Amino acid sequence: MTPEKLRKIYGEASPHAEAKIISHFDCHCRQFIEHATFLVLATSDGKNLDVSPKGDPAGFARIESETTLLIPDRPGNNRIDGLLNILAHPNVATFFMIPSVTETLRVNGRAEICDDPELCDGFQINGRSPKTVLRITANEIFIPCGKAPMRAGLWQPETWPKERPIASMYQVVQDHSKMAVTSTEQSYSEQRYKETLY
Repeated sequence: MTPEKLRKIYGEASPHAEAKIISHFDCHCRQFIEHATFLVLATSDGKNLDVSPKGDPAGFARIESETTLLIPDRPGNNRIDGLLNILAHPNVATFFMIPSVTETLRVNGRAEICDDPELCDGFQINGRSPKTVLRITANEIFIPCGKAPMRAGLWQPETWPKERPIASMYQVVQDHSKMAVTSTEQSYSEQRYKETLY
């Protein structure tokens, strides 16, 4: 496959699609980020890729300036794959989601990891500060069309499974790691999530 063959298959991008990319957070981008409760952060060490979900109440990511964005890093499994990637290769890509909104917001740029106590304390929830905050300097910002979430029925409850269609988290962990776990019940997973949320 070549770029030329792909263009022959798909045709040229529309003029609006080409022109809608900006490099600063305007009023529309700010509004989107203020209401977003979930984002996905993509990182690379130059060879391997990582995609990490981030979620919090609306407004958890904050615009710092016309071109910089702050994202707190909440407790997880301490693998810190994305953070280690950023140390090696600071280029990142993110997309933000607002429940019920079909469009997403893409932000591409360069990230740095900040551990300044005053900055971290500004993102406290339930008295717990994040250990670090990402500062992303944006170079590309745009809103993709909403066709993929529409096709997926992402915000249409009537299309959602009536029951959990996969094994519990700890059942998966036990099977993948070959190590015993305290319980494989999904209720145990949910309780552990709640206890370690922040």
